[in-house]
Amino acid sequence: MQGDEKTVADETDRVRADVDSWPTGRLLSVAARMVEGRFDRFLAGLGLTHAGLIALHHLAGGPLSQRELAHLCRVTDQTMSRTIERLARTGHADRTSDDRDRRRTVVTITGEGTEALAAARTEEQRSEHLLGAVEDYHHFRRQLITLISHSG
Repeated sequence: MQGDEKTVADETDRVRADVDSWPTGRLLSVAARMVEGRFDRFLAGLGLTHAGLIALHHLAGGPLSQRELAHLCRVTDQTMSRTIERLARTGHADRTSDDRDRRRTVVTITGEGTEALAAARTEEQRSEHLLGAVEDYHHFRRQLITLISHSG
């Protein structure tokens, strides 16, 4: 091994030894930030944010009121209003006043939104791009769901 390669290998070993000592919570937090950062860059290419993607996920089942969408996404009405505004501006969703109650806004996913959602779901499945070294994406995902579900 040449000098530069040995230096890089030594640094990699040092970092791995340090990471091995981290508490699990820190590992999860750093991993989440890394995955989110990679996915943010992909979503930006679609004109989406994580918040917009979550909203599109729920809208794929059919039109929802702004309040229903906020509840499903677990955000405030005000936060959802900004998300819907952005989705409408980028062509991913349409919003209209409810015919029965003009105070109520109904949000619908557009064709462009459906395509962007499908692209994001496909990218998420491509673990070599999004999650890097995870060997079994589906098993890893099930473990995360179990962890979150039992955290009450």
